[in-house]
Amino acid sequence: MFNSAKILTDQFDRVHKYLRISLTEKCNLRCTYCMPAGGIQLSPKSHLMSHEEVYQIAKIFVQNGVNKIRLTGGEPLVRKDFTQILAQLSHLNVTLALTTNALLVDQYIDDFKKYHLNKINVSLDSLKAGKFAQITRRNQFQKTYDNILLLLNNGFEVKINTVLMKGVNDDEILDFINLTKDLDINVRFIEFMPFDGNKWNQKQLVSQQEIINIATERFGNKLIKLSDGPNYIARHFKIEAYKGQFGIISSVSNPFCDVCDRIRLTADGKIKNCLFSNIETDLLAKFRAGEPLEPLIYQAIYHKKAVRAGMDNFDKLKDPNRHTNNRSMTAIGG
Repeated sequence: MFNSAKILTDQFDRVHKYLRISLTEKCNLRCTYCMPAGGIQLSPKSHLMSHEEVYQIAKIFVQNGVNKIRLTGGEPLVRKDFTQILAQLSHLNVTLALTTNALLVDQYIDDFKKYHLNKINVSLDSLKAGKFAQITRRNQFQKTYDNILLLLNNGFEVKINTVLMKGVNDDEILDFINLTKDLDINVRFIEFMPFDGNKWNQKQLVSQQEIINIATERFGNKLIKLSDGPNYIARHFKIEAYKGQFGIISSVSNPFCDVCDRIRLTADGKIKNCLFSNIETDLLAKFRAGEPLEPLIYQAIYHKKAVRAGMDNFDKLKDPNRHTNNRSMTAIGG
C-alpha cells in the first residue's frame, strides 16, 4: 500500500533525504575500479533523462522531502547541458553538490558560484603522476591537482575521494593524510568495493582498521577522532594542528547502512535503493507515460534491505554471483 506521508521512509524507518542523480554514463577517465578496460555499453541517448526530465523528476523528490542533491556520473561535467541542468536545479530548495574527477572544473567555476554549488567531491586515487595514469588509464594528474587547488583558492568545500587498493596505492595513505596539513581539505579513504567488471579481489581490500593502524603508528596521540553526523558515511579523524581532516568510508569491513539516507537515480532514470543492489525501478518510462511516480518511489525505498542489498556478511559480499549482475560503478553514478 502506498503511504504518501512516508514516501522516503523504508521498512527500517530510515528516511532518505539525499538524492544522487547520475547525469551520464560517460567519463573522460577509465579508472580500473570503476569501469571495465574496454568501457561499457552506453545507453542510447533517447533512453537517458533530458535536462527537463532531470529537473521534473528531481522536483518530485524535493516536494516529498529530499533536501540534498548530488550530481554524479560517469563524469557529470562531460554532459554538454550541465549548466542548464544546474541552473534549473538551483530553483529547488535543496543543497546542491557535485562529484567529479576535476578535469573540467576550471571551465565551470563561474557556474558553480552563480548557482550556489559549493560542495565538490573530487576523485583522486594517487598523488603520483605515474600511478595516477596507471589507475585512470589517462595521463591527467597535473590537470586534476591544479583544478583541486583552483577550487580551494575559490572558497569551495572540497573533499577528496580516494579508493584504496592494496599493492596499488596503499603506500600513499600517509601522503594523503599529510595533504591535510596545509590544505583545508577532507580526504576520504574508500574501501575497494565489488562491481561488475572491476575484478574485485578481497586481497586488495585495505580495511578501516588497517588505515587507523597506519595513522596511529605514525601520529600517535596526535590522531584525533572527530564526531560524525547523524547520517555519516565516513568516520572522521584529523591530525592535531593540521588544517584539514580525513575520513574512512568502510562499506566493506564496517558498513554504515543503519544510518544511510541515500537514494540513487541513474542517468537512464532508474532508482537504485542501494549502491550494491541490482534491483532497479524505472521512473523515466513511467514519467514519459504521464503516470505518477510517488507510488514507485515509495515501493523502491520501502523495500530497501537492512544491509548492502542483503549482503549482510562477508561471505555473501565475496560471492561474485551477487555483484557481477549489478552495473559497473560508472553506470550507477557512485
